[in-house]
Amino acid sequence: MNKAAATRIRRIWAFSVLVVTSLFVGTSALLVPQEQAIAMAKLAPELQADLSDMTTSAETGAMLLDAEDGDALARNLAIPTLAGRLERPGRFAAIPLSSNHFGTAADCLAQAVYYEAALEPALGQRAVAQVVLNRVRHPAYPNTVCGVVYQGWNQKVCQFSFTCDGALMRKPQADLWRSAKAIARDALSGREVAEVGTATHYHADYVVPYWAFKLGKIATIGRHIFYRFPGSPGRAASFYGNWAGREIKPQVDFARFIETDGEEPIELVAEAVYTPGLTVEPDVRDRHAAADVGGRIDTTKAWRLTIPDPVEASAGYRNTLSSQGALVAAAPGSSEQPQ
Repeated sequence: MNKAAATRIRRIWAFSVLVVTSLFVGTSALLVPQEQAIAMAKLAPELQADLSDMTTSAETGAMLLDAEDGDALARNLAIPTLAGRLERPGRFAAIPLSSNHFGTAADCLAQAVYYEAALEPALGQRAVAQVVLNRVRHPAYPNTVCGVVYQGWNQKVCQFSFTCDGALMRKPQADLWRSAKAIARDALSGREVAEVGTATHYHADYVVPYWAFKLGKIATIGRHIFYRFPGSPGRAASFYGNWAGREIKPQVDFARFIETDGEEPIELVAEAVYTPGLTVEPDVRDRHAAADVGGRIDTTKAWRLTIPDPVEASAGYRNTLSSQGALVAAAPGSSEQPQ
């Protein structure tokens, strides 16, 4: 066999291997177990149409059912919890710790934990992180951590309300931010929260979103109630998606939270509600959730800052001045006489 013939045979062999490999990859869906193939069924059309509106926002009135603050808890309690065994999607450890994308993903996930649940118990914070990672693996959502967290960030309605309501303009509290980052790293390293299983949604217990009656209620942790998709889309076998291989964190333009009228910028302000004694005007960057971080101090509802008058508070101070030849009046109500 001459050299040219040998080269031709090697090329034919390489081409054959390439064709076989392509066919195998292209038909890999045929190798999926039957029960998993059934679980890949698409969401019901009406549920698909609602996905963009099924957010964590507690401030968008159109997304909430009519309910007074007092009976929101009762209405949420009336929603039955799913019976049966709670399925788990498995550990998420798709992003190598050594990868630069791990840091980006951890930052996005930590933001979700902090801005959505910073004052929740540790288990509640981990549960929020679990919901984000569950979505990464579900075909209904983006297949990156930052893609899930920032879904809809440049629109009026976003999946996680802090990305589109100006909350990111508020600097995180240092100790709570460190805790959120540690929880995010744990979740990305494979730590699971069995208590919420395949949950893809949650909301605070002081609101009643319309979609709470369309999903399957799983658990309540802290002030958050967790839900999964009904039917096969909510089963563990439906969480088969692979991480996309890279993470990109959007650069939020905070100018979008400032309205302009001609050339004069007009800062957005929260709707004014008169509260007797309110010492600081509401601001668009304030958060209004009952268990949120930061915000403004209303001195009529908590402690008041008082600085005692040292002359009135301390007889020793007056005695000191008196000994130095100063004329000091007695404190009001005191039996002491000026020296």
